[in-house]
Amino acid sequence: MAIGYLTMQARTAHDALPLSGVHVTVLDDEQNRIYELTTDESGETRKVPLETMDKSYSQNENFTGTPYVTYNVSAQAEGFESVYVADIPIFDGESASLPLVLVPMQGQGRNGMPTEITVGAPAVSMEGEREPEGFFQGAESEQVLRQVAVPNPITVHLGTPDAAASNVQVSFPDYVKNVASSEIYPTWPESALRANIYAIITFALNRIYTEWYRAKGYSFDITNSTAYDQAFIYGRPIYDSISRIVDEIFNEYVRRQGQQAPYFTSFCNGTTTTCRGMSQWGTVTLADQGYTPIRILRYYYPDDVEIAQTNIITNMLASYPGTPLKAGSTGLDVQTIQTYLKRIRQNYPAIPAITDAVGSFGDSTRAAVTKFQSIFGLAADGIVGKSTWYKLSSLYTAVTRLAELSSEGTNLGIGTVPPAAVLRQGSRGQDVITLQYLLDVISEYYPDIPAVAQDGIFGAGTKQAVIAFQRRMGLAADGIVGPATWSALYRTYQGIGQNVPVPNPDPAPDTGSGSFAYTVRSGDTLWLLANRYGTTVDAIKRLNGLTGDNLQIGQVLRIPTEQSAAYFDYTVRSGDTLWLLANRFGTTVDEIRRLNGLTGDNLQIGQVLRIPT
Repeated sequence: MAIGYLTMQARTAHDALPLSGVHVTVLDDEQNRIYELTTDESGETRKVPLETMDKSYSQNENFTGTPYVTYNVSAQAEGFESVYVADIPIFDGESASLPLVLVPMQGQGRNGMPTEITVGAPAVSMEGEREPEGFFQGAESEQVLRQVAVPNPITVHLGTPDAAASNVQVSFPDYVKNVASSEIYPTWPESALRANIYAIITFALNRIYTEWYRAKGYSFDITNSTAYDQAFIYGRPIYDSISRIVDEIFNEYVRRQGQQAPYFTSFCNGTTTTCRGMSQWGTVTLADQGYTPIRILRYYYPDDVEIAQTNIITNMLASYPGTPLKAGSTGLDVQTIQTYLKRIRQNYPAIPAITDAVGSFGDSTRAAVTKFQSIFGLAADGIVGKSTWYKLSSLYTAVTRLAELSSEGTNLGIGTVPPAAVLRQGSRGQDVITLQYLLDVISEYYPDIPAVAQDGIFGAGTKQAVIAFQRRMGLAADGIVGPATWSALYRTYQGIGQNVPVPNPDPAPDTGSGSFAYTVRSGDTLWLLANRYGTTVDAIKRLNGLTGDNLQIGQVLRIPTEQSAAYFDYTVRSGDTLWLLANRFGTTVDEIRRLNGLTGDNLQIGQVLRIPT
């Protein structure tokens, strides 16, 4: 028998928190225990070998049997609902990483429903109609976005478009890895894998670019139904051969020469089903004949298709600088990744401390990058390329988001008794903010609950999140927050507080003496920032190594302050509140009040406040 490999990873809150001490059991199809494992401080088990079929079977389209062996995994952790993942395909020579999506118990000692996931056969081996509708480019679409952008995250509907199914949000690279692992065999030649992954990326970006579902009033970007879109199984294992390619090309897509729109790259297996797009099995035949990925794509799609790249990734804190960072690199981009790594290290203590000078990529920065890459399945070369930059930025966003939510809970004074108000669409006020905060916290740990804007207005987005929560908890999904829904919200929130581990803070975080971090927002200019914070354009440029005046939304700047590093001056603008300022600058309402001698919450436009750093 041939051998494949499996590793389990137990993490929660969009990977922001690793779960150590999770007990994992690997079983065969007859439920015989093969391995008993425990996750380490990074939430990972050791890699285990498993017997399977020779890879030649999964490379032969005429083989009618099952070209792999399946296994099952059970995971249990104190304070979390158990997870059972069935029918995991293991392939010869392939390493697979299985994410264990554990959710906290609702309140102390309250058991809920265990999570059960069935992986099953890849779509390439299935029969069934596969001719999805889409926009085929002959001219520009009437309903398109202005630019091709990678969605971060992408919202996937776990069913046909009109089915009352859950939506989940995942990062775009993770989505593509999941789809490729769910569609094809990871043992295929690299050219075939790349051609299929390009088609998968482009299909999804076409749905985003044409707003295929959003324009029809749906609250998601794409479905996981192969009758309409492409396969996706939330919580399935990802194969390393696929993961490596996706990390390299996740922002590259197929288009026709002279056009911007992603081509509608429909596909099917080409054996039990045929379609007007690409044959998945046909890509293997062509790869064996020496075809490159672009030649394979041009074989099935128009002769003038080409590979394009977009560097626009939504919700990114800072854009990839365009060239890899490595030992010897210096400057603001190096400082940015050092800041990210130091914060992530609070949650992932296996990452070694960085002792290099700020902005200097030395040995300790390289060691921290290498360990980070190893933990998250990236090529562990100590070089910050596109994929490592993206993962660093995404994870930094996740860990800081958790910290912000914790601070907000303190400021809001969430107690143990729910509000008595019955809320519905159109409601406004403090109770709505409390509701939205609870939903935001819960959404970090429950993948099918969407996050909402905490604006105190019960709009359509808040109603969708309430309905998703009610469905998850087995309540009447009417979008109205009455006593039963309030009780379930508080019970779930308290379960998170009681059961989720708290990361250890870094004892000596680097805050940057005489400056503070600021994330650029829409409308910001260097001149406006200089005047707002009592400094000069030249001082901001000098501190951040800027040579021009252009800023990007999400860019992280250091803003110099002439005062003691204990605070900086801020001029109140329209829409500002003490709560919003406290969360924006990582402090509390009480601290701002104390520093400014305030007794109430009212602010005036133009008022100068001292903000603690």
